[in-house]
Amino acid sequence: MPTPPDLSALHPLSHLPADAPLDAKLDRARLILEVTATSPGFLAANAAVAFTGGKDSSVVLTLWAETLTAQMCGPLRAISVDTGFKFPQVTAFRDKLCDQLNVELILARPQVDLAGYPVAQNKLSCCRDLKIVPLGTALAGSDTTVLFTGIRRDEHPSRAARPYVELRPATETTPEHWQVNPILDWTEIDIWAFITGRGLPYCELYHEGYRSLGCMPCTTPCEGCVLGDEGERAGRDQDKERQLDALKSLGYF
Repeated sequence: MPTPPDLSALHPLSHLPADAPLDAKLDRARLILEVTATSPGFLAANAAVAFTGGKDSSVVLTLWAETLTAQMCGPLRAISVDTGFKFPQVTAFRDKLCDQLNVELILARPQVDLAGYPVAQNKLSCCRDLKIVPLGTALAGSDTTVLFTGIRRDEHPSRAARPYVELRPATETTPEHWQVNPILDWTEIDIWAFITGRGLPYCELYHEGYRSLGCMPCTTPCEGCVLGDEGERAGRDQDKERQLDALKSLGYF
């Protein structure tokens, strides 16, 4: 694995408040991406967006593509963890958008027998085998030292204090790398304001009551939820949601 670049220039940045204007949040996200792209030791060939096919990572992929164009560098790369249990609408949208943006798409797939796997029975083991281990393998195999994510502070209490940049230490399954979180300050309403304001494409499942898209066995429509309330991830398996801190310690973003 290459040595991760020096992204320490981003450490002093303080959080923006949730009620800050979207323009301010957009400027901050662009600054984070620009500083990353111009940091000592950074190479675009060693960076990738963790692209799920969901609304948040779609925004990050779009912004990173714009950053690379402005910096006149590339390639535009993305890593997608394909557990084998993703909604077909999500994977179809993922592939279509990556084709449109000329993304070098790296698929991270589990190395287990899915036919006999006890899916979603033990959430920690399932996420480790189907998400965390494949992600770590993809990071190592693609020499990725910088991973951009679409996580946001208002999604879950475990993400409320996360920084914009995190140097993730090497684990048994995952190499050392920087995790860069450029849209941490954004709210769900900010995401949709940006997507609709720019006329960006998004997965059709958002029209069917889903507000957060995970694997099929652990995701349901969010019945009775209102855009912008605290129930954005109410359609996710709540046993898994309670263990997000433990999953992060294993390498989950």
